[in-house]
This record gives sequence, structure tokens and C-alpha cells, in this order.
Amino acid sequence: MKALDLACGGGRHSRLLLEHGLHVTAVDRDAEALLLIPEPARVLCADLENGPWPLGGEQFDLVLVTNYLWRPLLPRIVDSVAEGGWLVYETFAVGQELLGRPRNPDFLLQPGELLAACQGKLHVLAYEDGIVNGARIQRVAARHLRLHESPPDWPLLESPAPQESAP
Repeated sequence: MKALDLACGGGRHSRLLLEHGLHVTAVDRDAEALLLIPEPARVLCADLENGPWPLGGEQFDLVLVTNYLWRPLLPRIVDSVAEGGWLVYETFAVGQELLGRPRNPDFLLQPGELLAACQGKLHVLAYEDGIVNGARIQRVAARHLRLHESPPDWPLLESPAPQESAP
């Protein structure tokens, strides 16, 4: 299985994915941090915000993004999920500015923004928008269904609405 760890920093998740036998592509702009990622990971140093998309039309069985938001990339990220693959995305949301960093609204998801990014392309299996470990976050787990596959007939997983978690 091919996995993409996008904006991976020092590769905490890349190492975990490697330990589980995945073929990992780790992407970040910090060349020094990328040195911490062990082989056989494929490591790409790229400025995701000011440079070209470094992965062309490549697709992955798992696309993992944590604590990173650059809105112009959301469609590319979703398109990087291979048929049958998964997107796992978690980052800060509006409300975080009251709790700590980041405070810049450019780096805080609006309510339902991750759901909207998946709409029409991925089947959302889990979504959360609330306070987790003292931070306001949104997270989504979504799957790119195969052409012959239909979504599970589970009422709790159909068209999830944004929900607030209690503090």
C-alpha cells in the first residue's frame, strides 16, 4: 500500500506507517526535518504553498494530513486518494484562536470545511468538529469508493452533519 504523509515535518506519522509496512512518500518544505525520516521512505522536499504540486497525478491508498491547511491544495489532496483509498485529515478549526496557536484565520478550518472538500468525491465515514486535548480541531476519515462499490447502508454514516463536541 502506498501512503502519503503530507506536510509531514519530522515524520512522526511516516515512521509509524513504515513500521506497518506501507510504502511511504513524505513531503515537507523543511529539508532538515526530512532528514529524520528513515529509509525506505521516499522523501520530497517541496514548498507546497509557493511551488508546484510535487506529486503530479500520483494517487495513494492512504493520504494523511495533520496540523496543516493550505486551502488551494484541498482539491489536489482529495484527488490524490486512489480508488479504494482513504483520506485521514485533522487540523485546527475556527475557535482555536481563543485557545492558543494558530490564531491566523487562514490556518483555521471553517465549520464543515473538510466535509465540503470531500463532497462528491469521497465517502465520509467519520467527521468531528470540536475540542480535543485542549485544541479546536476538525477531522475526517473518508474513502474513495471503487466504481462498483456503493456506500455502506449504515444510517449513522450517511450525510454526516457538522457536530460540536462538548468542551
